[in-house]
Parts: sequence; C-alpha cells; structure tokens
Amino acid sequence: MKNKTNTHIGNNFDQFLEEEGILSEVEIVAAKRVVAWQIAEFMEKEKITKTVMAARMQTSRAVLDRLLDPENTGVTLKTLGKAAAVLGKKINISLAS
Repeated sequence: MKNKTNTHIGNNFDQFLEEEGILSEVEIVAAKRVVAWQIAEFMEKEKITKTVMAARMQTSRAVLDRLLDPENTGVTLKTLGKAAAVLGKKINISLAS
C-alpha cells in the first residue's frame, strides 16, 4: 500500500487558500459578509425598513438589496458611504500586510 502525503498538513488555512490561489477572493467575500451583516443589524436596531433606508440613501431598493447581499462584492464606496451616513456611522478602510 502506497503512503499518500497530504501537502497541506501543518499549514494554516490562509496558506492553503493562498496555495489554491483564492485567498484574496475569500477575504473580500468575508469582508462583504461582515459589512452586509453590520448594516442589516444597525437597520434592525434602529427599526429602519429597506424602503426607508433606500429613500434616506437617495437610491433604489435594488441598490440596497445588492448592498445587503453578502455574496455581492460589487458595491461602490459611494453606496457604502451613503448607508453609513444614514446609520450615523463612518467607513473605516485600510490596507494591511
């Protein structure tokens, strides 16, 4: 019987994702999920409906739905900024090593 060696034993998950060439994509989706969740939580806490939120952002419900979709990473900073302003929050974006 041939002994198979798992090349991923001992590596951390980030190293595995890097080896697979998907680390950056996974990090972006994870960040978007967090942002979408935070906005939804703030809206619920403040009892702001999607219709009211979109109106206050001066945008459509479709744009808000894309913002709240955890899988949709094609959201603009402008849209994020409008949502943050409506909720009395600020956006904090940084590049990290």
